[in-house]
Amino acid sequence: MSTKPLAVLAFSGGMDSTTLAAHYHAQGYALLLLSFDYGQRHVRELEAARRVAAHYDAEHHVVDLSGVGALMPGSALTDRTVDVPEGHYAAASMRSTVVPNRNAIMGNVAAGIASARGAHVVALGIHAGDHHVYPDCRPVFLDALQASITAALDGFPTPVVEAPFVHRSKTDIARLAADLDAPLALSWSCYQGGALHCGRCGTCVERRGAFEEAGLTDPTEYDTDPA
Repeated sequence: MSTKPLAVLAFSGGMDSTTLAAHYHAQGYALLLLSFDYGQRHVRELEAARRVAAHYDAEHHVVDLSGVGALMPGSALTDRTVDVPEGHYAAASMRSTVVPNRNAIMGNVAAGIASARGAHVVALGIHAGDHHVYPDCRPVFLDALQASITAALDGFPTPVVEAPFVHRSKTDIARLAADLDAPLALSWSCYQGGALHCGRCGTCVERRGAFEEAGLTDPTEYDTDPA
């Protein structure tokens, strides 16, 4: 049995969560990576998650929340009648990519598993660029999640909720990933979920911009050239 402390990560297989895995791996944690199938149109990310988990020889599970996602219409990520918006995350149109309470749902599932497994940490890969669009990516949410988990697990092993990038930008994450040699070439960000990153949706634009601003080579193959 491993003597390393255990970190349970909500793990999409994207740029942020891949860097998160690299961060905790470098800190000496054993990794339990939880990916979630919530009926997202970019289910392609789950294959990326498997590949990144294999890179770190980490325990990896896909939690089936597809029934939950099916009951949540109106988001471009789960409802194919809603177009995935293009452009930067700062655009008002990015509100259509909100899946209500997504991080709270995933965080609580992760916390229950972490308690049962005696894990020290539950970690989320949210960052500062998410704050204005996603309510469950803000510091106040993290504080509330910790308070809720602590109350729910009174008398039982209680993990600490961490989000080490919550005050850092996507560009910061790109730089950290380079420092940690995180396998971002294996990661997946695109909300369209095609064979290649589309290069136009909010996550592609943000990903591409982060590498450019960091002065790093982007390992991603895009379907379109920069506008």
